[in-house]
Amino acid sequence: MKKLTTLLFVLTTAVILQGCVHKIVTVPVKVAYKTTKGVVKGTVAVAKAVIPGDSDDKKN
Repeated sequence: MKKLTTLLFVLTTAVILQGCVHKIVTVPVKVAYKTTKGVVKGTVAVAKAVIPGDSDDKKN
């Protein structure tokens, strides 16, 4: 009976902690994705502003 109680306790604890582990893994990934996305957009905007002669105004 003691083994069954221990096993039930371990399984219940594992199921409860799955939600915590999910949050610990996904939150930093989301933050990193949003940060990287912003940096890439900023880099593209700067690159477009710096590159000379890349204008659509002068079409030959």
